[in-house]
Amino acid sequence: MTLLKKGLIPIQIIGTQRSGSNLLRLILNQSPLISAHHPPHILKVFYPILHKYDDLKEHANFKRLIHDVCRLVETNPVKWDIKLDREKVFRRCEKPTLIEVFKAVYETMALKDNAAFWCCKSMSNVNFYEPIEDNGMEPYYIHLIRDGRDVAASFKKTLVGEKHIFHLASIWKNNYLKAKKAFENIDRNRCLTIKYESLIANPIEVLEQINGFLGLHLDETVLDYFNSNESKITAAAGYMWSNLTMPIMPNNSRKFLEVLTPEEIEIFEHVAGDLLIENDYALVAKFENKAFSDQLIREFDAENIKLKKEAMLSNHLKVDRLCRQERNKLLIELNK
Repeated sequence: MTLLKKGLIPIQIIGTQRSGSNLLRLILNQSPLISAHHPPHILKVFYPILHKYDDLKEHANFKRLIHDVCRLVETNPVKWDIKLDREKVFRRCEKPTLIEVFKAVYETMALKDNAAFWCCKSMSNVNFYEPIEDNGMEPYYIHLIRDGRDVAASFKKTLVGEKHIFHLASIWKNNYLKAKKAFENIDRNRCLTIKYESLIANPIEVLEQINGFLGLHLDETVLDYFNSNESKITAAAGYMWSNLTMPIMPNNSRKFLEVLTPEEIEIFEHVAGDLLIENDYALVAKFENKAFSDQLIREFDAENIKLKKEAMLSNHLKVDRLCRQERNKLLIELNK
């Protein structure tokens, strides 16, 4: 391994989407030392279809995987300002694995940015922390936590993700438990937990935490992220990122009280109330502690499918759909 490659340090954000991960990414990206671009979700997309590439020890198969990963990056709804050279990515890989391709792509962008760190905010990568660790990458992990009811309220307005409160609560709970388990198995010196509510209410204090964690000296100028080109490009790619061209909104919490119905709040707290309490989020519903019947869950499933279809037709999400057309075509091709 070269000294140059040793100097490139990965940062991995984990948790659940709609928890302020793009806000944190853009803040980090303001530092000239950190390359933090919008994620194409390489591991999430390719791990389930990796068998289609057969034996990766065969150069032809491995290069086909690299080519398709590069195509995924190039069709990301938030564009990376780079033309990936497939051969350079291939030469940068020390082993014929997907994890190496993932690392090589991010390192290539970091080198272009003249950065020492690269940050991936594909929060689903918590599912792959074991192969990431086995690869020897040793990222710094930031677990970003937000009140799950606010996460659910945000998801209900977006193109992506589940839409029924039962499913949103289950995902938030499962992702939290996965991150908790990961932190139990990773060197604590590489693990940091940040609450979204703390980030928006006391950003300077959170920056001090990040500085101590990463050994950096980020100052309050990084909070001008909303004026950056990366922020404008991200916001232009869809409704769900439109707030990113505005300064931090310190009161952007407990919005679920306005968005969710009392019944939805009750269902969420029924599913994940124990973890809300564990993270000092007070419960607001009163309910009997009883299990959901199989029939009721089937009804939740049917309603979730209906709500997701409705989201695909929502007028306010037209830009989101248009920005994902090219990527969706590629995903259909890859999954044939």
